[in-house]
Amino acid sequence: MELLVTYDVDSTTPEGERRLRQVAKISEGVGHRVQKSVFEDTCTPAHRPHLKARLQSTIDTELDSVRIYHLDRGTFQTARHLGAVVDIPHTGDWIV
Repeated sequence: MELLVTYDVDSTTPEGERRLRQVAKISEGVGHRVQKSVFEDTCTPAHRPHLKARLQSTIDTELDSVRIYHLDRGTFQTARHLGAVVDIPHTGDWIV
């Protein structure tokens, strides 16, 4: 399963800045950052509810917005990029 995770966190207060850092950290832990607040994630179906729950418990639902798009497998490989981009392999082994 491929997910596109986007967020907009109100960072006008110290608490908002903290939430922004936490949402970014959660997102970095599951996907590849492709823009400042946009992540691409390849995961199992069981992973999606866990990700949603973590993000839901972090944000202020009155001020912040997170969108999780479920995409067809292979969508990331067919995406077309314009401008300065780094193509990220979404499949295969990773060496960390």
